[in-house]
Amino acid sequence: MSAMFEIKNLTLNFDTPGGMVHALDKVSLSVQRGECVALVGESGSGKSITGMSVMRLNGASARVTVDRIALDGIDLMALSDKAFRKVRGKRIAMIFQNAKSSLNPLRRVGDTLTDILCAHAEPKISRKQARGKVLETLIQIGIDQAEDRMEAYPAELSGGMCQRIMIAAALVCEPEMIIADEPTSALDVTTQIKVMNLLMSACRDRGVAVIFISHDLALASAYCDRLVVMHAGQVLEDGPAETVFAAPAHPYTRMLLDTIPYGKDDVSTLKPMGGSLPDLRRMELPRCRFSERCPRSADICVSQPLPKVEAGDKHLVRCHFPNER
Repeated sequence: MSAMFEIKNLTLNFDTPGGMVHALDKVSLSVQRGECVALVGESGSGKSITGMSVMRLNGASARVTVDRIALDGIDLMALSDKAFRKVRGKRIAMIFQNAKSSLNPLRRVGDTLTDILCAHAEPKISRKQARGKVLETLIQIGIDQAEDRMEAYPAELSGGMCQRIMIAAALVCEPEMIIADEPTSALDVTTQIKVMNLLMSACRDRGVAVIFISHDLALASAYCDRLVVMHAGQVLEDGPAETVFAAPAHPYTRMLLDTIPYGKDDVSTLKPMGGSLPDLRRMELPRCRFSERCPRSADICVSQPLPKVEAGDKHLVRCHFPNER
């Protein structure tokens, strides 16, 4: 079965005063309709810029090469910027980090959501009709006193409420896919659960494909169908969330899991991450960018392309020496 959304061999470099930054290296992933795929890894691993690349929001200094970015069989890279603007927000929506800073502080949230819908609705609708649909969307996702919330400014709302408003902004145009970039990172645990339940309801009930970007493996494994593990701009492991969490095949995934307390009875078993991300401005990066931190590293990891190894059913790992299952 072909994927509803697909990225194949996405490479991204940035021109900077300090030199070329080799941000992404042949990133590939796919998402089915109604599926939630988590992009996980340390800060700086390339998760957010992967999402920004899909939305064409990386700026003028970005240098993108890619074999394919496709939505329902349509090659998005073949679209002009004008044509792509009809896709962005309408067919693919993004929930950005820090909802309060993403909302216009000088406009009531109801006006902001109405603007979004009026810009993308096909056929065009009146502003009154748009406000009615915005209100309906807020009620559908469980926001209490929705009419009052529409009249509020972002500064008058809590961080959790602003995050729900951002989810409503993503849903109001009925997109086929949502890219959620760390949507719970600034929230308390209780609000995290509420926000994730809202997002998953959209995924399951409406058949929306979701890319969930997070550094929290425990949260991702609890809510997502698949985990895609990234390190320094490379995808190192991709598989069912339950499988990757229980039996990681890549040494990096194992190191990530060793740092979290979830499922551990003894805190003494927690281990810090060793080493650090490589300097992505280096001209000669190793073929495996994790090799300088990896306990299994050998000369082949530095000089030879990473192989794709099947570690199980729908479970792929890019490693010369994957862990035995």
